[in-house]
Formats: sequence, C-alpha cells, structure tokens
Amino acid sequence: MNSEIKYIVDEKIVSLRLDRALTLLNSEYSRAYFSNMIKNKEVLVNGKEVSPSYNVKLNDEILCLFKDQESNLEPYEFELDIIYEDEDILVINKPKGLVVHPGGGHENDTLVNALIYNKKKLSTVNGALRVGIVHRIDKDTSGLLLICKNDKAHMNIADQLKDHSMFRDYIALVDGVITKEAGKVIGPIGRDKNNRLKMAIDTVNGKDAVTHFKVIKRYEKYTLIDCSLETGRTHQIRVHMSSIHHPIVGDSLYNGSTTIYDNGQLLHAYKLTFKHPTTNEIMTLEAPLPEYFKEVLEKLN
Repeated sequence: MNSEIKYIVDEKIVSLRLDRALTLLNSEYSRAYFSNMIKNKEVLVNGKEVSPSYNVKLNDEILCLFKDQESNLEPYEFELDIIYEDEDILVINKPKGLVVHPGGGHENDTLVNALIYNKKKLSTVNGALRVGIVHRIDKDTSGLLLICKNDKAHMNIADQLKDHSMFRDYIALVDGVITKEAGKVIGPIGRDKNNRLKMAIDTVNGKDAVTHFKVIKRYEKYTLIDCSLETGRTHQIRVHMSSIHHPIVGDSLYNGSTTIYDNGQLLHAYKLTFKHPTTNEIMTLEAPLPEYFKEVLEKLN
C-alpha cells in the first residue's frame, strides 16, 4: 500500500539539503533513496516540486509519498544459486552476465527482478529498484552477494561495510607477471572525465580506495591473484589493477589488449566474511570458481 507522511522542518535541520534533511527526519531510508524519491516527484515541499539540493527552511512542510516497494518491478524467471538463507539474509552466487538491479538498459532481467520472482522478502532501505541490495558486484563479475531480507538486517550489514568489518575476497587473473608476493593499491576513485562508463584514479575528486592483493600462481604471461577490498568503490579492483599495469583478463573496459579470454573480466567474488546481523555469529561463505574460469586456468597450466 502507498502511504503519505508529512514532516515539518525545525531548527535542527534548517539549511540542509532536502535529501540529507529527510534522512534525519526518517532514518529508515538512505539519502540515495530520498534523492530518487525527489527526482521521481514523490516529494513535495510546501506543495511544490523541488530538487534534492533544495535547502530546507524553517517550517517548510515536506510531503513524502512512499510507494509499494514492489509495485513497478517485473518478476524475472531465473534460478538463484543460493549459498545460504535464513529469515534475515540471503547469500547467492551471482553468475557472470546478471545485472544486480534495474537501470542502464536492464529493467526487467536483473537479480532484483529474479528475487521478486522467487518471492523473497527484501529490505527497502535503498529504494524500490534496489530492494534487498546492500552491496553490488559488476554485471560480468561472478560470485557472492549478500541480500538483506529486512531493514534491520540491512542497516547492520551496511554498518559492517562502512566500518570495514565485512570482508570480501576475490580471485582474479591479470595480465603480466607480478613479481612480488603481495601488495596494496591505494588510489582514490572517481568517474572518468573522458568516458562516463568508466571509473578512474582521481586524486582531486575521487573517493578513497584501497585494494590488497597477493599472488596465488604465476603463469608465463599472467598472474592469478587473491584480492581483498578495504573499501568498496565502483569497479575498484578493475581500476586499481589496471592502474598498476596488470589489468584483469577479459575486461573490455579497462584492458585494451587481446588476451586468452575476451568474454568479460575473469574476476570472481569467492569469499564473504561477516557478522550475522541477528546472532552476531561470524560467518564465512565461499563459492567455487565458475567453469569458464577453470577452463582458462587449465589452458595455462
């Protein structure tokens, strides 16, 4: 059911951006969620449409229309590879090629649509198009993704991501032979100024990003590595490994050379370690390498 909630601006939030002010008035939803609501004309200030950057004034009347979270989502018949599930969370092994949530030309064939088809309860913190989604992996990256089934679990997992107490480990095959056993890439990441589809190292406007890696095996022209994320920026591992001249094999966006595999980056999120949002139990879950990744490694042996 759709519902309307009215808020009155008081002294504590005067002059804040509207999207930020709303997160203080209603902590159940994120700033991005409210920003999308405003852009979708689901928020009125004194009866008028405004932008997310509108600075609220004392006694402004803010009316929010909260829509049914699943009202506009089409079910997508897709079999989920479920690694773990309980009343609070769901961990799936996402295949290469599956987009996580609607947008950018994928409206009805995403993981979110598949979750709707499979009638999963989902958190609403990140808005109607990202129900259940607390973190993402790229379309052509395979591996583990944690889905939240209620808002309490979502906020807990989001806090773990924020304070770096949730650990995400990846296996990647990169171009070139890395001679040292382990390393750390530090480089702030922002949108590439010349190609809006790409991210890039941006020391002026980028967000802090740190990737740790260690060598698993060296081949004649490639290196198999284990990567762990200290931060979780868009395309982080792909950008960082490219920045040190060891781009991921098969990555058409960040690796221009012809390689042994050219059907999406050989990057797999194989391990998640986190604290269960209700029981506080430390959980470690793993997913095996997909067959196409194994086949490439077999060719190199």
